[in-house]
Amino acid sequence: MFQVIGGRSVPAARLLAPRSAVLVEAVRGRKSRTDPVAKSKEGRIKVPPPVDPVEMVVLKERYTEYQLIMSALRLEFKEEVLRKKYEEETGSQAEERVRQEAEEHRSLMAWNNEENLQISFCQEAEEAQRKKIEAAIQREQEQQEFIKEKEREILQLQEEVKNFITVENLDQRIEEALDNPKNYNFAIDKEGRVVKQTALQ
Repeated sequence: MFQVIGGRSVPAARLLAPRSAVLVEAVRGRKSRTDPVAKSKEGRIKVPPPVDPVEMVVLKERYTEYQLIMSALRLEFKEEVLRKKYEEETGSQAEERVRQEAEEHRSLMAWNNEENLQISFCQEAEEAQRKKIEAAIQREQEQQEFIKEKEREILQLQEEVKNFITVENLDQRIEEALDNPKNYNFAIDKEGRVVKQTALQ
């Protein structure tokens, strides 16, 4: 019967036998810095592997992008840690400040609404006053037009009065009528033209 130890099969009887000495397995060690060069490698010149310029440019771009991403992530994590620390340290103060800011905002909004309402009232009053003034001006203009129209009618009536028949000019008008007879016996069409008229006798 065999037992596997260190990758090798060892008889079980050997394991059960009394140990007489410690067995040390030989392991190949590494050369020290003071050891000479192996004879098989004497005269060999190490040549670095060739580098593709295009590949080097791509690698530099990717490395730059990697550095930017990592820097952004570090800043993000640092900001989150600092924010959590700040919230833990000043949580109650922040809540009180937020409450005060909200209260101040509400008071400012109420004051703003009152001011807007007063301005609206003032604007409405100004608009009403403006309309009232415009109406008064319109009435004044209409009154002036009415007066002018009446004045024209009076002047026209005064001109017509000159041709009225009075007691003083009755005899003169009779003589003028006899000297210049007029025939009012005629017919007119729809357009107002005289179409038929009788002769004076």
